[in-house]
Amino acid sequence: MAWNEPGGDKRDPWGGRGGSEGPPDLDELARKLRDRMNRFMGGGRGGSGTGTGTPFSFSLIGIILLVVWILSGIYIVDPAERGVVLRLGAFNKITGPGPHWYPRFIDTVEKVNVDQLRTVSHRAKMLTKDENIIQVELAVQYRIKDARDYLFQTRDPDYTLQEATESALREVIGSIPMDDFLTGGRGAIVAETETLIQTILDRYQTGLLLTSVNLQDPQPPEEVQGAFEDAIKAQEDEVRLKNQAEAYAFDILPKARGDAKRLREQAGAYREQVVARAEGETSRFLQTLEEYEKAPEVTRKRLYLETMETVLANTSKVVMQIEDGNSLMYIPLDKLMERTSGYSLPPAGGPQIRTGPAEEAQPAPRRRGTSREGGNR
Repeated sequence: MAWNEPGGDKRDPWGGRGGSEGPPDLDELARKLRDRMNRFMGGGRGGSGTGTGTPFSFSLIGIILLVVWILSGIYIVDPAERGVVLRLGAFNKITGPGPHWYPRFIDTVEKVNVDQLRTVSHRAKMLTKDENIIQVELAVQYRIKDARDYLFQTRDPDYTLQEATESALREVIGSIPMDDFLTGGRGAIVAETETLIQTILDRYQTGLLLTSVNLQDPQPPEEVQGAFEDAIKAQEDEVRLKNQAEAYAFDILPKARGDAKRLREQAGAYREQVVARAEGETSRFLQTLEEYEKAPEVTRKRLYLETMETVLANTSKVVMQIEDGNSLMYIPLDKLMERTSGYSLPPAGGPQIRTGPAEEAQPAPRRRGTSREGGNR
């Protein structure tokens, strides 16, 4: 039954008895609650029931909470990261690798990986300067160089990089013809595109740094794929033929230069030889002239004898003039055969005998007689 029904138990939950005592005393209720809290916290009760124990040490609790708060503010930054400290939501400082501390609930820390390489690629059809459509794919690798700019200067730096890549690539591709792009101009395109992208990123203060830009092989639209391949083959053939022509020229020109140099050297040597021979003949003639002026008769006779000796030494006929008789011509046939065939005449009735190299025919001894001029020879 209810505690306040007639005839029932007159005890109420507040410690009173009987229904005639009225509502519970709030002061008594607060006192009991305080006593229970004191007992729970280590206090005691007096004999009269009033709280006379030592109060709870709030200083100890404060120390414990302070230690927990201090320990909760320790954080460690990895070598590849940078810690961005925010104080009450505003930028405060950047911390490097290692252990650090920040006041919790006052400061917050965001860690940013500045060494991680990130990649973004863009592929699209673009229009060249000569109004040709070409499909280009560009892959860009980058990393964070400034953690503060990366977090606070731009809302989405990665998306900004994608837009900057497309804009820069379209600007570069649209300024060159397709032939320059296909015939070895991609290196300059990559360099120009990288410079333009980095300029845009720095202008927007994204805090990003490009590490590499790679341009994939261009592909034409599927509708003109065959014609595009034919054009590439023709350009490759042109380059190949040019290389062959240059190789042929490099092979011929050195030989021609060598032949020209050899001919010049031979002509110079011949000139020097002719000049030296002419100078020698001139010197000999002048010396002979000097001797002739001293003794004309003797010199004239000596020149005649030397000339006849040279002429007769090269002939195989010997003419002997006999006094008071006919002139006799002697032809040494054996010497002639030795000179022409290398064989000597065999003896009468004997076999032919091979001899050694033919000896030069010597002129027969001249017999003393009278020359046509009437002098003795």
